[in-house]
Amino acid sequence: MQHENVKILIVDDEKGLREGSKRLLESEGYCVDTAENGTKGIELGTSHDYDLAVIDLKMPDIEGTDVLREIKNKRPNTICFIATAYASYDTAVESTRLGAFSYIPKPFTPEELFNHLDQGYRQRLLLLEAEKLKEEREATLLEVAHEKSRLKTIIESLSSGVLLINSEGEVVYYNHSTLQKLDIDNLEIGEYILDKLPGQIVDIINQFLKSDNIIQKSITTQVEIRPNTELVIDATCSPVPHPDGSFAGVAVVLKNITGFKQVEHVKNQFVSMVAHELKTPIAAVLGFIKLILDEKIHVPYEQQRDFLGRSHTRLQGLLDLVNDLLDISRMELKTKQREIQELDIKEVLISTLQFLEFELKKKDISVDTTIGDNLPKLNADQNEIIRVFTNILSNAIKYNKDSGSIKINCSLKGNFLVTNITDTGVGLKPEEKERLFQEFFRAKNKHTRGISGTGLGLTIVKRIVESYHGKIEVESEFEKGTTFTLYIPINK
Repeated sequence: MQHENVKILIVDDEKGLREGSKRLLESEGYCVDTAENGTKGIELGTSHDYDLAVIDLKMPDIEGTDVLREIKNKRPNTICFIATAYASYDTAVESTRLGAFSYIPKPFTPEELFNHLDQGYRQRLLLLEAEKLKEEREATLLEVAHEKSRLKTIIESLSSGVLLINSEGEVVYYNHSTLQKLDIDNLEIGEYILDKLPGQIVDIINQFLKSDNIIQKSITTQVEIRPNTELVIDATCSPVPHPDGSFAGVAVVLKNITGFKQVEHVKNQFVSMVAHELKTPIAAVLGFIKLILDEKIHVPYEQQRDFLGRSHTRLQGLLDLVNDLLDISRMELKTKQREIQELDIKEVLISTLQFLEFELKKKDISVDTTIGDNLPKLNADQNEIIRVFTNILSNAIKYNKDSGSIKINCSLKGNFLVTNITDTGVGLKPEEKERLFQEFFRAKNKHTRGISGTGLGLTIVKRIVESYHGKIEVESEFEKGTTFTLYIPINK
């Protein structure tokens, strides 16, 4: 697709993503304007006729949905996308209602961004063509047959399924998207359709068909077409009247909401997981306290001290868990404040190793550090970078064998500062490696019994590294050791 003269507005408060996307798109021939906040986005989006607009959902001054509303009110033919890493079904429904074409989940690859924009621009061309056709019709009184043909072309190009059913339950019209949304191979005009539709949709259609009075409102339902949220649709059924006002049939509009339902499912799983992680230590602490307070049970002083020590350990673990969850939430909502400064990677590593010196000596672990000469500075938040190395090195100590070793190698490769951290620890099995960065995942085997942790440390590490447009890789062999490789971009 030709991108010359395609005008795009990017509204995002994250400078790196905003400017990076601008450079990427301009290299492909797009004309790109940017806005650092919602106020500026509304000003640009309403005063200029952009083909496409990519709007961040969460911004400090104005919500992305408000920016979307203002732009669509003034420029209804601008194709708008909501970009976010914090999607929910409610925001998805609200954004779609306000006119968003689709969601672009963060972080996205260039290919994903280009794919969304290409689809949006095709929709933009269809809208402009439809508007042009409307103007031509009003100006030249085009024949009805031509109008029907163009309307059919437009409906066929819609991503939503459109199905028209007459008062006898027979198919009057459908577009190709209808087959995809209902997961059926074929329909014939004039055939009886109710026995092919899901029961929830049939029940609604029958309300229209069997009602003595014409139902004036639309009725919406959600249907799981394939199990395990593999395909879920939103079906809106509306009455279609004859010119004289009598009932003609039902129009059914079908939208694919699988992605939104999957996000909702993941959210529910996450809440359940957090509840499980909180329940066990709380129950243990309550049990210890009840034993100490029970006057019928004489608990020796030393035993009481042991119970209180265990309770302290459990509560400290809970506090660590809550703090980790808050950090993840702040990163997703982009409310975590950063103080960007120039950092010397050598100083960061030395400071981190000094902080962990007691743990290193406790397990008699040796550290071999190789850092290249004259490495460039990092532009980053010091606390975040220290936390990245603290979490990885802390794991390299906790999961290492006694008298083991850790090797650290830091060098420059292209535009990346690459750090390898290798330990001689318990390692990971292949299936454990695949789940390593998932929330609350902790490898469980004979070597890890008694090692405490929230299971969120590496999740936070990955999110921090990726927030700087870097990446983290891991290689591991069970019972032999693990190597983490960090790629953090530098500014030349």
